[in-house]
Amino acid sequence: MKKLVPLTISIILSFMSEAQNINRIEPPCWWVGMKNSELQLMVHGKDIAQAEVNISYPGVELVSVDRVESPNYLFVNLLLDAEVKPSLFDITFSFANGKKIVHNYRLNERRTDSYLRQGFDASDVIYLLFPDRFANGNPDNDVVKGMLDKLDRKDLYARHGGDIQGIINHLDYLIDLGITAIWINPVLENNQPAASYHGYAITDFYSIDPRHGTNELYKELVELSHQKGIKIIKDLIFNHCGSNHWWMDDLPMKDWINQWPEFTRTNYRGTTTIDPYVSEYDRVLMSDGWFDVHMPDLNQRNPYMAKYLIQNSIWWIEYADLDGIRMDTHPYPDKEFMARWTREVMAEYPNFNIVSEVWLNYPAWCAYWQTGSVNRDGYDSGIKTVMDFPLMFAMQQAFDEKEGWDTGINRLYEILVHDFVYPNPMDIMIFADNHDVSRFMKSKNMSIGRFKLGMAFLLTTRGIPQIYYGTEILMDGDEAEGHGVIRRDFPGGWEGDTRSAFTADGRTKKENEAWNYLNTILQWRKTATAIHNGRLIHFIPEKEVYVYFRQNSEQTVMVVLHNGYQPKVIKTQRFNEILRNFKEGVDILTDTRITNLEKLQLSPRSALIIELK
Repeated sequence: MKKLVPLTISIILSFMSEAQNINRIEPPCWWVGMKNSELQLMVHGKDIAQAEVNISYPGVELVSVDRVESPNYLFVNLLLDAEVKPSLFDITFSFANGKKIVHNYRLNERRTDSYLRQGFDASDVIYLLFPDRFANGNPDNDVVKGMLDKLDRKDLYARHGGDIQGIINHLDYLIDLGITAIWINPVLENNQPAASYHGYAITDFYSIDPRHGTNELYKELVELSHQKGIKIIKDLIFNHCGSNHWWMDDLPMKDWINQWPEFTRTNYRGTTTIDPYVSEYDRVLMSDGWFDVHMPDLNQRNPYMAKYLIQNSIWWIEYADLDGIRMDTHPYPDKEFMARWTREVMAEYPNFNIVSEVWLNYPAWCAYWQTGSVNRDGYDSGIKTVMDFPLMFAMQQAFDEKEGWDTGINRLYEILVHDFVYPNPMDIMIFADNHDVSRFMKSKNMSIGRFKLGMAFLLTTRGIPQIYYGTEILMDGDEAEGHGVIRRDFPGGWEGDTRSAFTADGRTKKENEAWNYLNTILQWRKTATAIHNGRLIHFIPEKEVYVYFRQNSEQTVMVVLHNGYQPKVIKTQRFNEILRNFKEGVDILTDTRITNLEKLQLSPRSALIIELK
């Protein structure tokens, strides 16, 4: 028996070693000089709740240590003094058996002007880029050990290999096009078994998916973009995570996510969050039901979850030096939490901007979510920018119909008439399509005249315009055929592609016509202050012609959209309240001087953008 004693002791020590450890601490680091001096660390490790926690570092106060339902979590609450110095400091976890774990936690120095960072606004044009389908800059990370979803470019719902390096490699392409900001669909880890290419089922909120790159490479992308004058907007999701998220096998507490006796899907009715007559059943199903079977619904009413998500946003802004956030499915999480989240982020960055996906059909429904709205229930989201889905729906139909009271280009006029419900319509994000709806050019049969009318309107009306990747080369796709169709690969982004649409030589004649048209407006728009902040004055469409003006103290721009199929001459007398102050103008699309503003010659299915002199 004596020979067995050393082995027994070894087994016991081994068990103790395995039983008490730290797998992760989140956030993984923090910054001194934040407006909010509170910091909550989520510590995860086997039986970590058995530990006593000690910190001895000047300026860091250990306020409390919270133990929750799972023995494998601790929530460590700290208070950082205004004068605390950036450095590594020790967090010591001591166990009754004498074991100690010392973790070195880093407090970073905050960039001196971080508080003053500027967000995006109506002077920008945002390029929505789907990373898995844009460009493969590093084939070595196409297949990563331990990642479940595999590479298959023939499958529209598998991974195709687009990555952060691919974006870096084509920043100059976006500069040449005239883009000033990029919204990148999610690039955080999505280690799901299938269809994870879209990025909206996050399995680690602090790590870039290794098939896209690394945290350091993402940071490098932002730095290089800033050097070239491009802002970066990060796509965040607070409503749900992926079913393979690391915490799903060991939740801190039962109400960390919204759980049901059996799988229960949300009703997808965002109106329940604003409906004055809503039933409690419908409201709860909307906010607490799961978005999909592989997307567990996060419970933001849990105070630890709430703090976790708020800190995660601020961490990424500081770490990567972000210029904006796009919040996915904004009405789905707990709306009181979402208002708190916005307040805390904007307190740290008062000039920052957040755009919320508010996928609702009517302007009044969208306006509810813009800060400053006088809502019946007193709710204020704090959100400056919401996405204008009603205008997008109108754009997708307006150029395919004959003019009627509420059809054809009258759709655009009538949607804009509803702007009285918005506190600030100039801050709304406008778009003709995105990764969830049919492309603006739904089919190859659509005319380039339609494209030109749509782009001229998008880039000159009120709001912050967003262009979906590939629109500049007339990429088509109908959402009715599935999301994979509207998220096809950008030609030339992969080694071995038969052509590259990143170059003029690789584009067809028609694609170059579209690219050059968009490029002309985008480059002009950079300095067109009337488009950035000028008031909008429009006239009721007549005979398939819609005329509006953008005007500030520096500049006046006249836009004429002709949706008819025959050449036309229009007399401009009814626009004299604006035109009487000008004698001539320059059509920026053709660089043609117009010396007689009393009559305008219109080509079929065309636009004029006239800078008045």
